[in-house]
Amino acid sequence: MTVATSHFVTLPSQDSAAVAALTALLREPVASLRGPDGAEVELPAEVHDVLVQVLEAMAHGQAIMVAPVSTRLTTSQAADLLGVSRPTVVKLLENHEMPFEKTTRHRRVRLDDVLAYRERCRVERHSVLDEMTRQAIEDGLYADSAADYTEAWKAARKAGADG
Repeated sequence: MTVATSHFVTLPSQDSAAVAALTALLREPVASLRGPDGAEVELPAEVHDVLVQVLEAMAHGQAIMVAPVSTRLTTSQAADLLGVSRPTVVKLLENHEMPFEKTTRHRRVRLDDVLAYRERCRVERHSVLDEMTRQAIEDGLYADSAADYTEAWKAARKAGADG
């Protein structure tokens, strides 16, 4: 995704050994950077966490973009982020599912609003699935409880993330 600001997408590093070495260094809870003059600065926890996330994504072959949540996206960029078509995003905006600004003819959506919408959808999906599972258990269609499925789902996600 390319954002129409000064923030750029960085493709995954071709140097997987360097990414692995950096990932290993950042497994420690405290890390520091050394400048060209030899001065060393301890990384704040927030910076450390961002670097860990960047390296994990790169290790899985994903492109990276670091941008302030106030970044404004085009409808196409929002669609890419949500995994839907641009016309679907336009319908969401027209139905007031997400706030937007209209600059001349073009709509702009704040990144934080897109992320909030995505999170609301995720929560709603989980709620619906939980209710469906509860109803199926009530109807005797499952021998396992919702908690059993939740644990199995978490284990499967963890195995996929570790794989």
